[in-house]
Amino acid sequence: MEEERKVDPAAFGFPGPVRPGATRVGWIGIGVMGGAMAKHLLAAGFAVTVYARTPGKAESLVAAGAGLADSPAAVAAASDVVFTMVGNPGDVRAVVLDPTTGALAGLRPGGVLVDCTSSSPSLAREIAAAASAAGCYAVDAPVSGGDVGARDGTLAIFAGGDEAVVAWLAPLFAYLGKATHMGAPGSGQSSKIANQIAVAGAAAGLGESVAFANAAGLDASLFLDAVSKGAAGSRIMDIFGDRVLRREFEYGGSVRYIVKDLGMALEVGDSQEEANVLPGAALYRQMFSAMVANGDGDLSLQALITVVERLNGIGK
Repeated sequence: MEEERKVDPAAFGFPGPVRPGATRVGWIGIGVMGGAMAKHLLAAGFAVTVYARTPGKAESLVAAGAGLADSPAAVAAASDVVFTMVGNPGDVRAVVLDPTTGALAGLRPGGVLVDCTSSSPSLAREIAAAASAAGCYAVDAPVSGGDVGARDGTLAIFAGGDEAVVAWLAPLFAYLGKATHMGAPGSGQSSKIANQIAVAGAAAGLGESVAFANAAGLDASLFLDAVSKGAAGSRIMDIFGDRVLRREFEYGGSVRYIVKDLGMALEVGDSQEEANVLPGAALYRQMFSAMVANGDGDLSLQALITVVERLNGIGK
């Protein structure tokens, strides 16, 4: 252990070259999104060590060659780069900053933390400062593209932090999607919050339009195919349109997360986030919160049509 502390930081983590078979990757949070993303890096030849609060969820990754650690700190001790993809800012704080079991406690100088969770810009800045004080680096890199993007490696990645570190991570990001450096620490999270406002609006429009089409006696499948070729077409329609028609509401991630993200958009006092008069975001959050109140909080955002149907007395 003493020898590890004396390792030249240049020989570990940033700025040593990122290479499959050489760079060691840690992954904390292996749900629908995180699990798919970790599999891409494992398949690319990177050594991957994972942590899951429920170890059974890691079985498929372990079967594919991943190592399994018993804490975030243990993951970091075995890694040059540690990705986190957990539920909410409180989870991020626990798995990264806990002084005993957190990833930063186990990471050697030169190591890099990459948080892909949709989280708080102010927490991202706090983590970046803590990492810097420990001789490490942190990038906030939330993603957009849903379970389909995670599965296909086509996610949009919003990266905040040191531009040189973001560029250094490019060989890893390339297996996950397209990364864009958005600016200083916290800017990735601010970008994701703004993204979620647009996603929520598109999902609300999709749900209301299909509910209206159904009530008007239209062939909803024909309707969506027709309008998708015009100005109403969107990536949300491409990903979720067929699921709405088939009423496949379970797959795609819990709607509770977009309620959380829109809540962060509406928070006042998080420095640098100055646009707090967001009537659309407030309305969308109410609509998604209605899903949760209806007992549908574990469904995906395409299930928002059920709220519209309830408001109009449409039985399905």
